[in-house]
Amino acid sequence: MTNLAKLEFVALDVSGNNYLSWVLDAELHLSANGLKDTIDSEKIPTVEQNAKVIIFLRHHIHEDLKSEYLTIKNPLTLWNNLKDRFDHQKLVHLPSARYDWINLNLQDFKSVAEYNYALFKISSKLILCGENIIDVEMIEKTLSTFHPNTMILAQQYMERSIRPTGYAQLPEVHNTSFLKNERGKGHRGGRGYGRNRGRENFRGRFHN
Repeated sequence: MTNLAKLEFVALDVSGNNYLSWVLDAELHLSANGLKDTIDSEKIPTVEQNAKVIIFLRHHIHEDLKSEYLTIKNPLTLWNNLKDRFDHQKLVHLPSARYDWINLNLQDFKSVAEYNYALFKISSKLILCGENIIDVEMIEKTLSTFHPNTMILAQQYMERSIRPTGYAQLPEVHNTSFLKNERGKGHRGGRGYGRNRGRENFRGRFHN
């Protein structure tokens, strides 16, 4: 793995507050470089792989943590020690993330873009804490924040494919209106033509 120690993402803070995101970043970098076996207890990595990963991990933790774990040369041991020390952050952040999710309301934001940013930020936080949030749940969460009247229209549109209020009439409606107009024109023209024809016949008879 070339220049692995120079990869940059936020180092693990001594307090461990960013541990959840740090673990994800570290796993992604190790996977991308084919070195994730070094933190898997069921795998047997080479000495060279272990050396590269221990340098990488030390490069991405706070200086105080680096000093504290200075004698550890096995990346799996360091990985597990950090997990035992900071994995409780899931329990710390989870109640806050759940509270933000429950109280998330579209009407509290000035724009849809701001709401979407908050939605994905909170859902990502929940996922980091071990709760799986899928797209359907995010859609349902968004719909649940709509005004009741709007919610009814949204459900009708999604379930029955009914056009929302304000859309143009369906083509069938246009065709029906057009046919009615044409029939009306034809009917009026026929009556007018019949009246003229009747007058001409009457005049002919009177002249004769």
